[in-house]
Amino acid sequence: MAAKYVLDACALLAFFYQEEGFDTVKSALEQADIGNTKIYMNKLNLFEVYYDVLRSQGLQRAEDIYDVVLKLPINIIDGISDSVFREAGRLKTQYKMSIADSIALGESASLDAYILTSDHKEFDPVERNEKIKFAWIRK
Repeated sequence: MAAKYVLDACALLAFFYQEEGFDTVKSALEQADIGNTKIYMNKLNLFEVYYDVLRSQGLQRAEDIYDVVLKLPINIIDGISDSVFREAGRLKTQYKMSIADSIALGESASLDAYILTSDHKEFDPVERNEKIKFAWIRK
């Protein structure tokens, strides 16, 4: 069975900005491109990427990045299932995190997928206390 990953916004931003962890995200995308893995991202987390690029680099760059993302081997989840809704609500309440982070974690739990992230600040307590699987792009 192919490995499964859910992308957090920070992982995709690291890829586009070629920050530390870029190579890990690139490798996962290459593996998805040849069918060795599956990659998912909730549209709310993609919104975070769009917003970050729009704020820092302007509308044209945000649109360009969005167009590129839609061509990558990422399954964009356009909505929130009931199971993700409930799990994200539980996680947000327990760990006091952003809605987008709770959605990414909820998707990971629902899909039994690794969350590909660099967000230790938000997710270290979750990793210690939950059964959600993490794939860190940087230490």
